[in-house]
Amino acid sequence: MKKAFLHFLTFSLLLFHIPVSAALRVFACEPEWGALAAELGGPAVNVYTATTGLQDPHLVEARPSLIAQMRRTDLVVCTGGDLEQGWLPLLFQQAGNSRVQPGGPGYFEAAAFVTLLEVPSRLDRAEGDIHAMGNPHLHLDPRNIALVAAGLAKRLAQIDSVNAVHYQARHDDFSRRWTQAMRRWEQQGAPLKGLAIVTQHKSWSYLNNWLGLRDIATLEPKPGVPPSSAYLSQVLAQLRQRPAKMIIRAAYQDVRPSRWLSERANIPAVELPYTVGGSDQARDLFGLFDDTLARLLKAAQ
Repeated sequence: MKKAFLHFLTFSLLLFHIPVSAALRVFACEPEWGALAAELGGPAVNVYTATTGLQDPHLVEARPSLIAQMRRTDLVVCTGGDLEQGWLPLLFQQAGNSRVQPGGPGYFEAAAFVTLLEVPSRLDRAEGDIHAMGNPHLHLDPRNIALVAAGLAKRLAQIDSVNAVHYQARHDDFSRRWTQAMRRWEQQGAPLKGLAIVTQHKSWSYLNNWLGLRDIATLEPKPGVPPSSAYLSQVLAQLRQRPAKMIIRAAYQDVRPSRWLSERANIPAVELPYTVGGSDQARDLFGLFDDTLARLLKAAQ
């Protein structure tokens, strides 16, 4: 009887792809990486996401709850590229978890797997919130997601070798579905190529590069610096000479600058989810790009 039960249990675990070992604890700095870790790990991972889709990833408080999660995690998955520079080092210091320190296998940076855009030729804090390694908002090009997914699947298998086959199988499945979705998105997004837009922050460079959108103005005079009314008036004067089709902002950003310009330039201000959880439709990585394209195409009509 006992032997029959063990056979049944083994069959059930294989059928539902439930790993035998305890779930790997993953600390994701941003929702996009939490969603990716869940895609690749399934029931083999327990994912905690430190930020939400309605939160600026630059500005995060190193709360005691985050420190507690960092203290007991097995793998930290972050963007890197200095995006979390203002809060992540303090978490590492306060948590004292030797398994996940930068440089070791327990720390994974997405930026290490892609080519970053907009690497500055010189560093000067007077120029605003400049990232020394380049623009870190890399997840908004789905081709980058594919590159990061391959790297993360290998890291999961390295950390949790017992479930290596499981991670490979889930990556193969995700890669197949993601490739199909990218083909669909690229077909849907074809009408957006060459469209002139205004952005609130340099969050959209990778999305623009992928879809062929032209960013002709930014509502921040310098990265991370809120615009004054005088600066917004300059942007408005610029748009009268070189019109744009829409103004784009992230769901977590202040609505007032884009609304002010939208009313005076008579062009739509489009709120995009930016990351998973940034809208009701962006519940996972697929929904993020589905909803982003739907909003852009609607505004472009």
